[in-house]
Amino acid sequence: MNAHPTAPPLIAVAHGSRDPRAATAVEALLDGVRLARPDLDVRTAYLDHAPPTLARALSGLDEAVVLPLLLTAAYHSRVDIPAALREASARRPLLRARLGPTLGPHPLLVAALERRLAEARVEAGDPETAVVLVSAGSSDPRANAVVARVARSWARRRSWWSVTAAYASAAAPAPADEVVRLSRAGAPRVVVAPYLLAPGHFADKVRRDTLAAGADRVADVLGPAPELVTLLLERYEQAVRRPEPAATA
Repeated sequence: MNAHPTAPPLIAVAHGSRDPRAATAVEALLDGVRLARPDLDVRTAYLDHAPPTLARALSGLDEAVVLPLLLTAAYHSRVDIPAALREASARRPLLRARLGPTLGPHPLLVAALERRLAEARVEAGDPETAVVLVSAGSSDPRANAVVARVARSWARRRSWWSVTAAYASAAAPAPADEVVRLSRAGAPRVVVAPYLLAPGHFADKVRRDTLAAGADRVADVLGPAPELVTLLLERYEQAVRRPEPAATA
């Protein structure tokens, strides 16, 4: 028997990239969601660089839950996606689309980071290891502050030598600079944990620059980690329980 007979479709909105590896990673993540919830209509949309648009993904639907595949709340989640929803609703007044929160911050993202570090042969909480948590960076200082808080919280929960934030763009410190600083400060070992959803320009640059700066290990991007599948479904259920559709607000 279908346990969720009236589940509205899930539209996952990713940033989009010219690098085809990014879309492949997004689809792998959503395939995990489809496997976990075969009753659920799961669709992909992109803000830029790749089809379909959000309006196209909503085509033919009367109801949907829109989830930003973004790790922090910044311009895309606060402005771009709500604007696209308002535009879609103006064309189709009966459309009921609930907008869910961004993926992060959330403890499951830290669990996924530790999974990727373990795959790079880094033991979680190793007191001889300093972790550089690298996000893409944002022009919105609030988003960068969230990443810094994630780093501080992770440092409190584990016995790492340290956990500090760095940013691939738009903010300081740069990842390579932070690796150098930690090495000079006496960290026995410095590893990099990319707080990035998918491979692409930023992930490649972070790996190249931090290894050149002396990082011992660079973990893989989060990608289709099972923790993200669980988190996406949790955000979906949160949005479903919201009393009013965000797009009609």
